[in-house]
Amino acid sequence: MHRHIDDELADLRAQILRMGALVEEQIERSIKALVDRDVALASQVIERDSLVNRFDVDIDERCIRLLALQAPTAGDLRFVTTAMKISTELERMSDLAENICERVIELNEEPQLKPYIDIPRMADWAMRMVRECLDAFVRSDAALARKVCADDDFVDNLTHQLFRELLSFMIENPGTISRAIRLTFISKSIERIADHATNISELVIYMVEGKIIRHMTSSAHPDTTH
Repeated sequence: MHRHIDDELADLRAQILRMGALVEEQIERSIKALVDRDVALASQVIERDSLVNRFDVDIDERCIRLLALQAPTAGDLRFVTTAMKISTELERMSDLAENICERVIELNEEPQLKPYIDIPRMADWAMRMVRECLDAFVRSDAALARKVCADDDFVDNLTHQLFRELLSFMIENPGTISRAIRLTFISKSIERIADHATNISELVIYMVEGKIIRHMTSSAHPDTTH
């Protein structure tokens, strides 16, 4: 006899949260490795990406099994299909944390270019977006999901500001180019993590309201602002 679908969905929700917690830890550790110039920690993050990949596969298999055996409808169907997509977004975030750590290892072969102030600020903001998009998923909170979508602008603005600063380093001293480019890659990875949190939030809005807001401008759905 099959388990009741409510139990299956509760287990799926819990598994997404466990994956999300692991991904948050991956991101946090990648930035700590950068700030502390800790190659060993960066290597650990790279190795642990396989744990996130396993979650992604397990969640996909669980969702496919649910669709095949339980044939969910309406809201339950949207929940299962959203969960499948969220696990993919989380897996990509972990890949980006891994990319950051690869750049950290390369950066540690040279002296530090500048104090790391903007990158940790960007990362803190992006990690808050990750936490809040997952909270929105668990609580079926479309308003919180919309807040996350609006918060993405802050990370985008910091990315552009940091790029201009790093560009000035490269123009003034060509010896800084390799380090500045690696820091640019790191900031772009953080920006992409925030983008994935936004994608999850858009999925949550679809799950809760049945509205697809992907690819729409803020003027097309003005209720995405604070």
